[in-house]
Amino acid sequence: MPIPVEVAKITKGPMTLKRIFSGTLEAQAAFLAAPKIDGRVKRLSVDISDTVSHGEIIAELDNEEYIQEIAQAEADLAVSRANLVEAENARIIANREFERIKTLSNKGVKSESQLDIAKSNQLEKEAKLEVAKAHVVRAEASLETARIRLGYTKVTAEWTDDDPYRVVAERFVDEGDTVSAKTSLMSIVRLHPIRGIFFITEKDYSRLHVDQTVYLSTDAFPDQQFQGRISRIAPVFSQQTRQARIEIIIENPEQRLKPGMFIRATVVLDHVEDVTIIPEQALTRRNDRTGVFVVIEKDSTVRWKHIVAGITEGGFVQVDGLEHQGYVVILGQQLLDDGSKIIIPEPSDRKADQK
Repeated sequence: MPIPVEVAKITKGPMTLKRIFSGTLEAQAAFLAAPKIDGRVKRLSVDISDTVSHGEIIAELDNEEYIQEIAQAEADLAVSRANLVEAENARIIANREFERIKTLSNKGVKSESQLDIAKSNQLEKEAKLEVAKAHVVRAEASLETARIRLGYTKVTAEWTDDDPYRVVAERFVDEGDTVSAKTSLMSIVRLHPIRGIFFITEKDYSRLHVDQTVYLSTDAFPDQQFQGRISRIAPVFSQQTRQARIEIIIENPEQRLKPGMFIRATVVLDHVEDVTIIPEQALTRRNDRTGVFVVIEKDSTVRWKHIVAGITEGGFVQVDGLEHQGYVVILGQQLLDDGSKIIIPEPSDRKADQK
């Protein structure tokens, strides 16, 4: 008795192998602004989402203590310089006295012991002059240190690359908070371009390459497609997940994409032209082999045909080992064997599906 089935036409056309990977966005570069000294936050000049220029002062700590340190260092320097003047004058006097005694000693008026005492006094005054000079150098260094510490009360946005501007992503403190040295005050990030991250298995790893185009969609902008490119492919797989990390770079001049957003990354892994195409639902298994039932129209029977499946796209599959003309069974295969009689209910449901 003929078995009722549904059939579809074998067609020919192009096929594209795509994969959609889930991932997230993250800032390509981030800078954590932190003070180098302890102190109380006196003022925050920027807030979340503000644009920050390179070198801009973004926060100030209370600086009264450091201003006082400068005043003390300036006073110490003044004293040291006064002592230096005194030591220079004392050396001049000691030199004159030595020259006078030396002249008198040559005339026999002064003894050798008096000359030795004058020489000793001269050397002592020269030594005190060198000590006074050292004190001045130390006082100058202390003053410079105090000025540097005062400068540390102003926290600036100093990142290492050439970006002229970045954006404040997070703020961790408020004005009036007391913070320790190296405590993060805020996070400043680069949003253009932005980085996307997803992970792949070994199955698709060999099909990816650097600079390959990636198309992105997000829940935040469901009607807009973004384009990026693969920038890095991890050379190792995680032992826990057996997946490799893939990084993509996306141009983001309007800064619509934000770190932390969920993304769906579509990658074209392969594309072929002019191949045989059938509906995916036509595939069936017989004796651990994949194949299809091809319609023999002249006697209303079917013939089992082993095929090799290729790219799958939108419910259709590329197949090798099949003529590109005729029809295949897409419904009722479980009732068929090679050579079975079939009937196609009216009206005919032979679908001229075209890709």
